[in-house]
Amino acid sequence: MKRPAAALCGIAALAAASLTAVPAAAQSGAAAPRPASLTWKKCGVKRYPALQCASLKVPLDHDHPDGRHITLALSRVPHTAKKSQGPLLVNPGGPGGSGLTLAGYVAKNLPRKVAAQYDVIGFDPRGVGRSTPALDCVPGYFDPVRPPSVPTTPRIEHENLERARSFAKACGKKYEDLLPFMDTVSTVKDMDAIRAALGAPKLNYFGYSYGTYLGQVYARYFPQRVRRFVLDSIVDPTGVWYDDNMEQDLAFNARQRAFMAWVAKYDATYKLGKDPAKVEAEWYAMRAALAKKPADGKVGAGELEDTFLPGGYYDGYWPDLAAAFAAYVNDKDPGPLVDAYENYAAVDASGDNGYSVYTAVQCGDAPWPQDWAQWRRDNDMVHAKAPFSTWNNAWYNAPCAFWPTAPHGPTDVTNDDIPPVLLFQATNDAATPYEGGVSAHRLLRGSSLVVEEGGGNHGITLSGNHCLDGYLAAYLAKGEVPRGSGGEADATCHKLPDPKPSSRTRSTPNAGRGTLLHGMLGPRV
Repeated sequence: MKRPAAALCGIAALAAASLTAVPAAAQSGAAAPRPASLTWKKCGVKRYPALQCASLKVPLDHDHPDGRHITLALSRVPHTAKKSQGPLLVNPGGPGGSGLTLAGYVAKNLPRKVAAQYDVIGFDPRGVGRSTPALDCVPGYFDPVRPPSVPTTPRIEHENLERARSFAKACGKKYEDLLPFMDTVSTVKDMDAIRAALGAPKLNYFGYSYGTYLGQVYARYFPQRVRRFVLDSIVDPTGVWYDDNMEQDLAFNARQRAFMAWVAKYDATYKLGKDPAKVEAEWYAMRAALAKKPADGKVGAGELEDTFLPGGYYDGYWPDLAAAFAAYVNDKDPGPLVDAYENYAAVDASGDNGYSVYTAVQCGDAPWPQDWAQWRRDNDMVHAKAPFSTWNNAWYNAPCAFWPTAPHGPTDVTNDDIPPVLLFQATNDAATPYEGGVSAHRLLRGSSLVVEEGGGNHGITLSGNHCLDGYLAAYLAKGEVPRGSGGEADATCHKLPDPKPSSRTRSTPNAGRGTLLHGMLGPRV
């Protein structure tokens, strides 16, 4: 998801809906894609010089393979070992995240001997980035300044509702032929078409965030083609997508409070108070002030929420966000806050294209309440407990209340017919709360769950935790998974230390981490 961005305890109609069974033909792979040849060329990406690019045509509707085709953009870092373990397909999440450079990131950050054994394959899913056609329903939809998120007046609620309704209408008018096929199952079938085009009998897969749901659904549709699957920061498949978003609101609020406690701990630096409750009150006072007078005509209340949401994904952003917060409150200087908005705001992670794909997939994947009164009741209830981003998230997903195409049903991912899957989950992850990892561990029978105790970051492997990365390397190299003697986790790792205050006063995102988080940011998955 993108807002508290998926993972996505509202009492939704979805909770009562029955899960859709996977047709036997799909499970058996009877409709296997026909292999296609790929032509690889240098991508010209300076950071990853070994990265190669290609394109692949796939059916828009996999049930009618002789009909219209669309094009997927692919990337590859070829194996260098004498013996290859086949393709390792990677996905950063979203929905709507581009995965082309993620192949370079994964190949570079895996142990060299492990990466050398795989062709690391990235792809832009259908509708995303360099794949064609690429969706863009309403260019500039998130241009500042938007109405405030919290509907404190009927006018604010009406303005936000009209924005959501107009977005859904514009998508339906512009992409009437595409929207019925913008869904997780269609993307999963694209993944199998990629496997076939690579000439691999089985697929290795490494997915983050929403990419974990892709992995779970792929394993359900094509269990006989699963080899080694790694799922990091896991979507709860039992709450797709309305309930998952409600759970995410609560988790992001807890993560924001952890950030407030961190700021209070370093009162000597930020001078916002030693009491976390006082610091939190200052933040909400800042939001109220910006709702009345946006900073530099750019950062209103909604934009402020967008700016601080990435801190829920990655605590490495906390020093810069705290510095911007302190400058606005203590020095009456909005400059660092505007800089932080321009560098960190969640909507910038995927842009108009990413948001268009996000809504198309989430609105099309599963039923959402059609009665706005239910949205209001549920979000008011959650907002009372979690005021940080609940309504921001609600408006981010609100087009689903008016979506022009009929939704599919969520897939029952229960599976006991696949090799061991390796799962990674942080206990305090906001975007994909911990319960998602537990649910997937239960439903993917024979899987192994590695937990980062106390960790709150999203996307925890290949980010400096050597304990986690050791389990990852052993699995990809030899297929080894840890097995616990009881309890939810098969293995645990300590979280990395919290960041320290930075001497910098202007926001500069961590470039390496940003590559990994691209496609995850916002309260989405």
